[in-house]
Amino acid sequence: MKLLNFLKPKPAQPTIESYGQTMSGVEQEQIQSVMEWLVASLFAVGYFGKSHIVWYNSDNPKLNLEPVMKKAMRRSKPVFLYCCGGRVQPPPNGYKSANDG
Repeated sequence: MKLLNFLKPKPAQPTIESYGQTMSGVEQEQIQSVMEWLVASLFAVGYFGKSHIVWYNSDNPKLNLEPVMKKAMRRSKPVFLYCCGGRVQPPPNGYKSANDG
């Protein structure tokens, strides 16, 4: 089976599967900006496979993350979590956000 994967042509760009985007409450402009940044970051490290992004709104936690995470982990694919809502924790000391300059 791995031999067949080896023979598949590599995709020209990363594929990002998105979960919870419509329930996140995030504006379309911000979603577009995050997705562009994520694709550019994946390009920068030479990753052209499939990855996953989960849009998690702590004020509307209807999305069950467990099946999504298990699926991605079984396939050893990168998973990104975008947290939004009222209960978002600030980053630990020493980490800078994109807005910090």
